[in-house]
Amino acid sequence: MGRNEQPRRKMPNVTAKLDEPALSDRAGEILQLPEAERVTNNALFGGNKLKLGLFCTNGHGAALTLAPEAKDLSWEYSLRTAIAADEAGLEAIVPFARWKAYAKDRPGHKTGSVFDPFVWAAGMASVTRNISIFATSHAPSLHPIVAAKQAATIDHISGGRFALNVVGGWNRPELEMFGAEMREHDERYEYLGEWLTVIRRLWTENEEFDHHGTFFNVVGGTSSPKPLQNSIPIMNAAGSPRGMRFAAEHADLCFVIVHSEDPEEIRKQVDSYKSAAREQFGREIRVWTHSVVVQEETDAAAEAELRRFSVEYEDAESVDAWLQLMEVNSQMLPPEVAAEMRQRFAAGAGGFPLVGTSETIAQRLEMLSDAGIDGVLLTWLDYDAGLSNFTGDVLPRLEKAGLRAPNTRR
Repeated sequence: MGRNEQPRRKMPNVTAKLDEPALSDRAGEILQLPEAERVTNNALFGGNKLKLGLFCTNGHGAALTLAPEAKDLSWEYSLRTAIAADEAGLEAIVPFARWKAYAKDRPGHKTGSVFDPFVWAAGMASVTRNISIFATSHAPSLHPIVAAKQAATIDHISGGRFALNVVGGWNRPELEMFGAEMREHDERYEYLGEWLTVIRRLWTENEEFDHHGTFFNVVGGTSSPKPLQNSIPIMNAAGSPRGMRFAAEHADLCFVIVHSEDPEEIRKQVDSYKSAAREQFGREIRVWTHSVVVQEETDAAAEAELRRFSVEYEDAESVDAWLQLMEVNSQMLPPEVAAEMRQRFAAGAGGFPLVGTSETIAQRLEMLSDAGIDGVLLTWLDYDAGLSNFTGDVLPRLEKAGLRAPNTRR
């Protein structure tokens, strides 16, 4: 059976899911929970050894491709995939923050058409029950008082399932659009640390406070309501030594780009992160990564499909612009490594390739878990079909391998 003939499982009906039960009934269920359950309701800390989530469903997806079937921005698409992931028992949905296209003079291009991550997260929180909902914020684009209030609000909407992905701010054209300063690389993390300090004070302190720091002056700072969670989880992606130090000190989930296929090299990458957090800051962290998933009936068919949309239909202009921004401003990867990973950036933001049959994909996920990876965010060219096939064919294999408990909702 060819790629276009592969049977697809029926996806849930969005309207039916929103009407039954009514959103008011769901809110009532949440508010009737005992306080202890309401503040420990985040799936990120559940029992599955390997956590899974969706990435980039608030925009064009992660692929920089001109393939004709690539999805356009759609609120219904976001809702549909969120509900499907929730019912499949996945742990997280993480959006990305983008304010304009990567390449210049393409204002209407897909890479710049993205829903605001906080407003989007509120919508996703209102239609899901168990999955953790993230927002992503580049600190220079949002004042910490506003971010603290928005985060607490979404935490209440979700019943204590919110998490925040924080970014120091590396995209110069976007920062210039905001009139925000493009700080020296290491100083961005000083700024981000103070930004996060103000937010956490607003989340936890009941009395008004003054904060006079290097970057922020807050007089009579206060914010109410407080989050439902005792501590909203923080995610941060960093590749430079200074960035990794920040994440080890401040983040609960440290996001890495896995750039090796060697299990031992991956283990070294993960262990060095976890050891730094433990030895330098006395903290235990979880390490997550992201992936591009291409699932077909044979490994060869999957490799051919990957090449089709990421090489033959590569959005070369956007890939070039993004790689240049990353090289100049982020220091996440050395230029030579980024160049070697070009196809992975076109396929899915540099994600680790999960390409092959359901068996191959499950084996590769098991390898990542054995190497110490705690969670994987998944991307597809088509999230509807991809998530449906993954749920039906890959998840049972992960359950059989002991990486995930059987999902009674599936």
